This record gives sequence, structure tokens and C-alpha cells, in this order.
Amino acid sequence: MNLTHHFLLSMPQMHDTDFRDSVVYVLDHGEHGAFGVIINQILGMSLDDVFSQMAIRCDDNAIREQDVMRGGPVDEGHGLVLHPPGPSFELTRNFDSGVSLSSSRDILESLARGGEPQTYLALLGHSGWAPGQLEMEIASNAWLTSPADPDIIFHTPLADRRQAVGQLLGIDVAQIVGQSGHA
Repeated sequence: MNLTHHFLLSMPQMHDTDFRDSVVYVLDHGEHGAFGVIINQILGMSLDDVFSQMAIRCDDNAIREQDVMRGGPVDEGHGLVLHPPGPSFELTRNFDSGVSLSSSRDILESLARGGEPQTYLALLGHSGWAPGQLEMEIASNAWLTSPADPDIIFHTPLADRRQAVGQLLGIDVAQIVGQSGHA
């Protein structure tokens, strides 16, 4: 099983509060484990907060007011910018799935100037699983999986992302229950 470029949709019985009601985009999955970012949780901070902490000037209110996402419970102080491929920065990793992840100061400076990338998610932290851990969670029905659609990541409103992934699976996420019955 390789879940690179897949969505993970948490099930109602998810006990881990870090992932309750979450959609995770898996960037990499292989023999060393899995790495991804939550794409539907905001932190309650804006890019202006990040710019202020890093002494980066931004005069555009629309950019400054953008929400910073919570990418996951791992390394929550580390900033990441998920964006379509194209611009490269000091620390940019391009994934075969058609997304890039940058994590250096120069991308934040570019965002503050209104430069590239124009489409992105600013995140703090990421999600990670040890080898075999994600497979065990899926086997215990903690997650539904679906091939990813970059349109959901970058162009679907935050509040609609869970339902959009459910639609990829042909389900209404509001109808999923956390218990199973017995016949």
C-alpha cells in the first residue's frame, strides 16, 4: 500500500484529538513511514503573526490576514508552505504528485511582497507516522483513504474540504457514524 498523494479522512471514532474531523494530505508514504499535512484546521493565527515574529514587512492587508493552518502535531513550530510546483526557494521539495513544499525564509518574504507562489497553504507543523503505523490505523478503521485532488487542497473553501473528500469517495461525511451494528 502506497498512500503518497492521497487524502486521509478521519473517521468519527478517531480518538486522537489532533486528527479529529481532519483531512490529511499525504505527501510521502513508503518504507520509512508517512509524511503529510492536515489541510482543514486553522491555528487561530494569521500570516501577519508569522511575519511579525520573523521581522518581515508586509503592506498588503489581504496577505497579512490570511490564516495559518495547523499541519499536524509534529514540529509545530516549523513553518511550511504547500504550493503548486513552479517557484523554488532555498528549501523547496518538489513531490511527484504535483505539489511542492517550501520551508525557508525566502518564501515568506516572497509571500509578503505579493510574489510567487500565488496559490498556497501556510502551515505550522506536519503529520508523521512510523513505518507500519498508518497501515495499522487504517486497518482499525481510523481513516478512509482517497486519491488526492489538488483542487481540493488549493481551491476548495476550508469548511468544505471534508465533504469534498467524502464526495470523491461517494459518501456524505455527515452520515458517517462511529459505531457499527450487529446483525
